[in-house]
Amino acid sequence: MVEGDRRSDRMSASRHVIKVDPFVSEFDMNLIRPLSRSIRLNGFATCLRLEQVYWNILGGMAEANHCSISTLLSHVDREVHLRHGGVKNFSALVRVVCVMNGIKELAPAVSR
Repeated sequence: MVEGDRRSDRMSASRHVIKVDPFVSEFDMNLIRPLSRSIRLNGFATCLRLEQVYWNILGGMAEANHCSISTLLSHVDREVHLRHGGVKNFSALVRVVCVMNGIKELAPAVSR
């Protein structure tokens, strides 16, 4: 493929009409800002770097469980060790847990 072909492919892709806009009208760019926080996982101090949106979700999950974010993440850490022998990328696990929690909360609303 020559350079001109790739450019025309990109241009035609940019003209594609997106039916579901991924940006909500009140999109807050601060939500993508990464923040590092010191937390305790089962008694051990560590630092976890996540985007603000994930800290917000974790805060809501912790509130729903009447516990701190550290307690919630300690539970996630314990469970992944018991069920799967651990995980190499704990931050990625936390992000997926947040997304799956959001999907689980949406499922009942979608089925109504």
